[in-house]
Amino acid sequence: MESKHLWQLISFYLSTTLALLRHLVLHILTLNQSPFIIKFMDLILSVYFRLCNLTPCAVDLDDQTTIHFWVTNHRRFDRPSLVMIHGYGGNPLWQFVYQVGPLSRRFNLYIPDLLFFGKSHSKSPFRSEFFQAKCLSDGLKRIGVDRFSVYAISYGGFVAYRMAEIRPDAVEKVAIVSSGLSFTDEQRDQQLRTIGRHPSEILVPKKPDDLRLLVNLSTFKQSTLKWVPDFLLRQFITLMYDHCRKEKIELADYLVKKKADPNLHVLTQETLIIWGDQDKVFPLELAYNLQRHLGKNSRLEIIKNVGHAANLESPDELNKLIFSFVIGCS
Repeated sequence: MESKHLWQLISFYLSTTLALLRHLVLHILTLNQSPFIIKFMDLILSVYFRLCNLTPCAVDLDDQTTIHFWVTNHRRFDRPSLVMIHGYGGNPLWQFVYQVGPLSRRFNLYIPDLLFFGKSHSKSPFRSEFFQAKCLSDGLKRIGVDRFSVYAISYGGFVAYRMAEIRPDAVEKVAIVSSGLSFTDEQRDQQLRTIGRHPSEILVPKKPDDLRLLVNLSTFKQSTLKWVPDFLLRQFITLMYDHCRKEKIELADYLVKKKADPNLHVLTQETLIIWGDQDKVFPLELAYNLQRHLGKNSRLEIIKNVGHAANLESPDELNKLIFSFVIGCS
């Protein structure tokens, strides 16, 4: 009888061990189809954000919409509040990795995932930057952030601009980096012809070569992405773009199809416009257009030998500009 129980115990452990080994082998064999490595890197970045005194939180605006934020753990009232809004190239963990450390030492930071990126989502059919701006503003109000400055890049700049427009009582200063707010219809059509692809095909890549094209357009300096194996790029696409792919495409389509607004609201807030002089996504002339439109309340800073992604190519200079603009120090 004892030998029977012993055999059952041995059989249980053997079958469990074999099942685990089988699962491990299958996982290794399918690693190039699974976003395991990129998920692990995403986890490491989230740990880094926590080490920068940030913690994640989700805010339910209603039964349709949830906004996810990274927020300063212990707000210091001797520091200004800064909202950082990302663009299309992934989530805030990847886009602000070179900036969050230094900025967290000077500001109370609030870093949202835009709707349909990261962990923010909505059942709403609205795709305008106005809707994004309203949701972010409402989310910030829910977590008790009543006054803040905003720093935004690329697509995030469209959202930040509308936040400053609809909440002049809350938004103190605006820093916008490489955001094509001042496109005319003719300029936009010319730029689309120059790129030769529909923006949604580039902004929401499907294949490794699509992602390489996005990075090459966004950067001026030599990209190391060409040496990254395809299976890693596929993992990045799976994690960052396959989630809410349809909605991300609709956001891009909305911006492309809408007519340029000749009566774009002139912000009352002091505004810093930052641009890379080698931007291939939104040409430098758009920076001058926006500065002329905003007039005396605006200032333009051009970063030399930098493309569209100044947050990745020149984060230290970008941080210095934000420090000096928002809190008057370098």
